[in-house]
Amino acid sequence: MSLQLTNNQLASFDKAVKHAYQGKGMLRGTVKVKTGIVGATHQFQKMGKGMATPRVPQTDVVPMNIGHSNAVATLTNWNAPEYTDIYDAAEVNYSEQAELAETIANAMHRREDQMVIDALDASGTTNTVAKTIGGNNGMNTTKCRAAMTELNRLGVPSGDRTMVVNADGLNQLLGTTPPTSSDFASVKALVDGDINTWLGFTWITMDDRDNDEGGLPLSTNDRTAFAYHKGSTGLAVGLDRRTEVNYIPTKTSWLANGIFKAGAVAIDAEGIVDITYDQSVTVDSE
Repeated sequence: MSLQLTNNQLASFDKAVKHAYQGKGMLRGTVKVKTGIVGATHQFQKMGKGMATPRVPQTDVVPMNIGHSNAVATLTNWNAPEYTDIYDAAEVNYSEQAELAETIANAMHRREDQMVIDALDASGTTNTVAKTIGGNNGMNTTKCRAAMTELNRLGVPSGDRTMVVNADGLNQLLGTTPPTSSDFASVKALVDGDINTWLGFTWITMDDRDNDEGGLPLSTNDRTAFAYHKGSTGLAVGLDRRTEVNYIPTKTSWLANGIFKAGAVAIDAEGIVDITYDQSVTVDSE
């Protein structure tokens, strides 16, 4: 049974049970997804670059000999179970099963996010933006432009780009951008939710999950944000997220469980940029 359920017994509750704030899935649409995988691994294919050559009359053409490689995603089985005792359930005036179903679904979403984050972090990319860039160790517009420039320099397609930061990074970005700057309106709109794109990136603000799934990588106060293209990272799904509730007679309880089998891997490190910033830096341009 839920460890918190006994605290609710014999008490009067509002039927609209308020969940603790918890982030939901955000990153599936930002990567290449392959579903219906059978087996423990999946290979995402990567095709190298080709180069055109001059046509010489009356000679055989010379193949470009394009290189082919693959990135292997290892799938992992995940559960998110919780029991509901039928006797305890009779002593509270809300459906714990329904509440658990939502909580379990959110846990599966966050686990999927973490798979993608871990794959980005393990990509071994050499495209990095140091925290000292831009004259401030926090997140700033110079760092964002440097990430954009790096992807442009490598010929990464301009569409389907994502920037993932945490709340501190987005706040710093607004604070280090003068109100007189044309960038200020765009960054302010990101915070207000009026738009979610800037510098060619779709922006996602990841909640801090340091004590739970992990969240964006953190070393002391140094947080890592990621700027990446959709084709740079793959998510392989064997069993897609689903929840089920079964009665277990031997425990006189309902077992609510989330089921998920998936794995993520970086396919092309050239499409990934690491950005380091000190999230403890306090800035305020107003």
